[in-house]
Amino acid sequence: MPMDSLLANKAFDAETTHLLASTFDAAWQRVEASDNLLTDQRYAASARELLAKCIIAMVQQGERDPNRLIMNALLRLAHPNSADAKLPTA
Repeated sequence: MPMDSLLANKAFDAETTHLLASTFDAAWQRVEASDNLLTDQRYAASARELLAKCIIAMVQQGERDPNRLIMNALLRLAHPNSADAKLPTA
């Protein structure tokens, strides 16, 4: 599911939309670089959707640091059944 369809019913300003898109792209590049099973054609769409939803949720909660967004989203992707999979915010 593309990021655009997840944002269809949401209202974000241009800066936030750019943050969402660039963070998602960077996070997915890390997944691809890891040669993870999630990049397999059978799982990629679901993995991308979970990654996008996680990033959107964190931004809606006020997180704006791209590095924390990426790392927390990747952690959540690695542990999808753990709602508490989140790195400390320093």
